[in-house]
Amino acid sequence: MSHIQSQRYARIVATGRYVPAKRVTNQELEARYGRPLDEWLQENVGISARHFAASDEATSDLAAKAAHVALERAGVSPQEVDLLIVATDTPDYLSPATASVVQHKLGISTNAGVFDVNNACAAFVTGVIIAGKFLATEPHYDTALVIGAYAMSKFLDWDDYKTATVFADGAGAVVLQASEEPGILSSKMIADGQYHDYMGIYAGGTFRPITPELMEQREHCLKIQKRFPPDVNSANWPKLVRFVVEGAGYRVQDIARVYFTQINVNTIKEVMGELGLPLERTHWVMDKWGYTGSACIPMALDDHIEQGKGPKPGDLVVLCASGGGYAMAACALRW
Repeated sequence: MSHIQSQRYARIVATGRYVPAKRVTNQELEARYGRPLDEWLQENVGISARHFAASDEATSDLAAKAAHVALERAGVSPQEVDLLIVATDTPDYLSPATASVVQHKLGISTNAGVFDVNNACAAFVTGVIIAGKFLATEPHYDTALVIGAYAMSKFLDWDDYKTATVFADGAGAVVLQASEEPGILSSKMIADGQYHDYMGIYAGGTFRPITPELMEQREHCLKIQKRFPPDVNSANWPKLVRFVVEGAGYRVQDIARVYFTQINVNTIKEVMGELGLPLERTHWVMDKWGYTGSACIPMALDDHIEQGKGPKPGDLVVLCASGGGYAMAACALRW
């Protein structure tokens, strides 16, 4: 006798974020570097301030604090989490996974699966996509916690004002649960590895094991070695958005809210115009929190919800991310 199993989906049921206490304004950085930075930063990337983790705060601390908020809002205990994914390219250690540290700090069940995802700043959306597949296809997975966490200040060369003025720290988290009601509907990931040596942290792995000489030369810090094509995001984001929306059976005009990687406010505005969507259907937070990498999309989503302007039940929502490597990921979901 055959048993027909109803379709399972993965739905986001709660969000949370953590913004470190230390706030640094453009004016403070102007004083530090003796350069007129404020106007350029506001006009070109949209940043007026950023937050940095404390000296004793690791990526796992940021992640755990954001996750704690999301779990409380979902009414879910750590022991009920079946899957934990930490999306980061600023891990506590090269090994083991930062997810193992977060599991311990939160008291998540030892029956849970835990792992990290690292495709740079596309990692959070990639993590949501992966969690969605587990919840939709595996009946013993009911609740997943996906955290985007970023502590890039630990890897900045503070003599390089071009990076030190843009990158920041923070974390955002979502709780997903299995449901018979539509949630994640479609997804798409792309990458182009020819750009792998454009931007990143290139010392400390097997390619360039860390040495005292490399430390002295600050080769263990974030390096922008080459400039990405100026249209790398503006050319690819609209394609990804259209692909996941049409793949779910909708039109771009049906999108109620769309959240992009928070690297440049002008790119977000350009892409929204290209998609024919009004700016009130998106949201940005780089103006007050700086660029927070894999954490920025869940932080923007959580901030939008807190302001009462985020997605409403039944809304079509798109998450679209990009990161070094380069890698990109997008998904469409029903709220």
